Amino acid sequence: MGRSLGRRFGWLWAAYAVSAFGTWLAFDAFALVAILALDAGPAEVSVLAAAGLAVGAVVAVPLGPWVEFRRKRPVMIAMDLVRFAALMSVPATYLLGWLSFAQLLVVAVVVGAADIAFTAASGACLKALVRSEDLLVANGRFEATTWTATALGPPLGTAAIGLVGPVASVAANAVSFLLSAAGIGAIGGRGPHPTRAAAPARPGAGGLLEGWRHILASPALRPLFFNTVLVNGLIMAASPLLAVLMLGELGFAPWQYGLAFGVPCIGGLIGSRLARPLLARLGQHTVMLTAGTLRACWPLGLAFVGPGPTGLFLVIAVEFGLITCMSVFNPVFATYRLQQLPPDRIVRTLTAWSITSKTTIAAMTGAWGLLAHLTSPRTAIAIAGLLLLATPLLLPRSSPMFPPGAAPSPMSGSASRAHILQTAELHTLLRADLQ
Repeated sequence: MGRSLGRRFGWLWAAYAVSAFGTWLAFDAFALVAILALDAGPAEVSVLAAAGLAVGAVVAVPLGPWVEFRRKRPVMIAMDLVRFAALMSVPATYLLGWLSFAQLLVVAVVVGAADIAFTAASGACLKALVRSEDLLVANGRFEATTWTATALGPPLGTAAIGLVGPVASVAANAVSFLLSAAGIGAIGGRGPHPTRAAAPARPGAGGLLEGWRHILASPALRPLFFNTVLVNGLIMAASPLLAVLMLGELGFAPWQYGLAFGVPCIGGLIGSRLARPLLARLGQHTVMLTAGTLRACWPLGLAFVGPGPTGLFLVIAVEFGLITCMSVFNPVFATYRLQQLPPDRIVRTLTAWSITSKTTIAAMTGAWGLLAHLTSPRTAIAIAGLLLLATPLLLPRSSPMFPPGAAPSPMSGSASRAHILQTAELHTLLRADLQ
């Protein structure tokens, strides 16, 4: 029987679950609305996908310190309500015949900024509710909930779009934020008011420069930094173009598009289970190099997708292979990265890494939208796939060297915590892209 973490954690978990399902019900919702309701082209859909990430990169530096010195649950409730109001404006204006691409862009920006503030507050809230020895259990429940929502949400959400209309999943996502706010409010209590230290260490601009300096000066982290930033950027840049290709030129129904991205998420569950035994059997370096190389080989296959069941099966197979390899690579990479960071540089380095990744994804998504406009979505997807084939050259070619005191024991407590950090970062990127 699972360990009980208390009623207050139960409310937080319920709020997270309903929000996660709402987010994945709205998988690529804005892209679908833009394509189906506004006849948007590849350039517009790419700009829409990049907007939330670009704003996230801009506001990440000042927003973190702002949240740091405020009670966390009121911030989380306020951000949930902001997202509810912003998202509900989309079905409201659609029904009135007033919906425009400019409105979708504004809503994506508002939701992206609110998501940054919510994420910054949620970690501290969990830590205040759960004992230190129970944090891994709590995060494990969040992890299982996320993968379940990821597998079920896209097929159900896109089926609803086909039955009810293009804004159905946006409305469902908005309601999920309202229910999330209610769940967080039901936790009760005011929580401690954060106090300012005499000289607080914050990941501000100066701290971020130190983070980037540490990454670029480290022979262990520097190649992985460029590898992961480029891989994430190229994969995400092709995502809206695939939506345009499948829903436009190839004529797939919305429910088929959702199925193509929901079913492969089972690979995430498989890969996350394989990471531990592979790490114990083959070692950290071999697993990271092999899984990191394999994850770059799959996306090129998306350039060859055709119409009908064969094309749908190809997308499912490619996405399944990609997600499986990524879910093996990510926890091993996150463990290695954490082992290479001195304790006093973890926050600033991870913040600098995350901001660079968000900025790169936003820039490459916009650039690939322009490329697709000048050529075609299929050509742009193929170019992204070809460039991905070169990214394994940036993976470390020799066994990693660890700083003093850092032991590379497979899936220790530090490894598990690193996996949680990487998962949270990945989900934040995906959520910004989905909305």
